[in-house]
Amino acid sequence: MDALTLQTSKRDILGKKARFLRYQGITPTHLFGHDLTSLALQCSTTELKRIITQAGMTRLISLKVDSDKEPRRVFIREIQKDPLSGKLLHVDFYQVKRSEKIKMDVPIVLVGEAPAMKAKRRVLTYTTTSLSIECLPDKIPPVIEVDLSPLVDLEKAIYVKDIVLDPDIAVLTDPEQMIVKVSEMAAEVEEAAVKVEEVAVEEAAAEAAPTEEKEEE
Repeated sequence: MDALTLQTSKRDILGKKARFLRYQGITPTHLFGHDLTSLALQCSTTELKRIITQAGMTRLISLKVDSDKEPRRVFIREIQKDPLSGKLLHVDFYQVKRSEKIKMDVPIVLVGEAPAMKAKRRVLTYTTTSLSIECLPDKIPPVIEVDLSPLVDLEKAIYVKDIVLDPDIAVLTDPEQMIVKVSEMAAEVEEAAVKVEEVAVEEAAAEAAPTEEKEEE
């Protein structure tokens, strides 16, 4: 996978005045890290949006700061957007060391098809959307794919303990935690829907009855 690179520069405009940067197509950012003095940075909003789309929160980025000789290895830690317009307001980066393990929640992506879902009245449910892991920065996968093909029978489930990852990746999530399962649609749900329809028909008939009686009079 090709490395993602983002060019940044040190920022002198701080606080509320940072809004003037956004008018110029520049997004204020901050760089944090273990044993690192935080740095106020800024970068092109267009380039930053591209990086966010490709990297998410789990892919390493080579962050080039104008005065540095070597790029810094960082993850996106936080993204702030305007709640109304959705415009990008601020991004925090977290610098990591190549030899230092870190903990991170990596999203789960379901792939393939579950054979048990071919029958009618089946539903696919999952309760875990990410796994908490610990490993070296280079070992962190952007996503963790879970193959649905083993779900061949009704009530068959896949658990955290069934996921096979790189031996150097420690999974911190409870191994007995269920990820995904094929279940039969509850009969109560169908019966409730039928009852609602029957009640609606009865109410409609009741409303029409007085009108019909008046016409007969």
